Amino acid sequence: DARVDFYTSHEVLLLNYEEAMARQVHRHWGWFNLSTHFPWIGTRTAQLDGAHVEYCSGIRNPIGLKVGPGVSTDQLLRTIDALNATNEAGRLTLITRMGAAKIEAELPKHLHAVKAEGRRVLWCCDPMHGNGETTPGGVKTRRFENIRAELEAAFDIHAACGTHLGGVHLELTGEDVTECLGSARNLTEADLARAYKSTVDPRLNYEQSLEIAMLIVRKLGTTPVAEIGAKRHAAYA
Repeated sequence: DARVDFYTSHEVLLLNYEEAMARQVHRHWGWFNLSTHFPWIGTRTAQLDGAHVEYCSGIRNPIGLKVGPGVSTDQLLRTIDALNATNEAGRLTLITRMGAAKIEAELPKHLHAVKAEGRRVLWCCDPMHGNGETTPGGVKTRRFENIRAELEAAFDIHAACGTHLGGVHLELTGEDVTECLGSARNLTEADLARAYKSTVDPRLNYEQSLEIAMLIVRKLGTTPVAEIGAKRHAAYA
């Protein structure tokens, strides 16, 4: 059998398009967005009383919600309840994108609050979108060191808070592009013009993607909490 199961995901942004793709399907109750398996709501459209949250609350797909810095725990809990009123396991994924400079101040409070209130969610880390910057020449880029730092901190904070990081959201390519700075080859701003091919956001290249994959393997191989050390555990408890 040469068939391969694969799944697609995209941001729910253009509601005219998304609404047109909502269908009822045979043998399943409710309405489904048939343009993707896993639609997610971005930080720009995550208002509790907004149309995007209202739309996603009415479809049966598993859905994602981006959570950025500045969101209060009360706002997050109310949005969780709007999107997953029955507290169904597997329904809602929270995708945090705090940025390397803010994750240690922002993430723990949300982990504690969601856990204390018994909300059933899957936690995912997006270390890309909170670490964007623009060079003096106007080129959008990201620093590999910041991407790695946010992801590593996410693993440690989850372990210290007694929660589980269940996924990672990356933008990457198998091509040898030069869109993100740093990493083992120490790409600089001068390298950006050499192979910058993205028309939207800067992506990790092949080597940078492997470095992140190796970090994930290493973090998954450590023992939660006990291996982190008392100092870091106390900071998030």
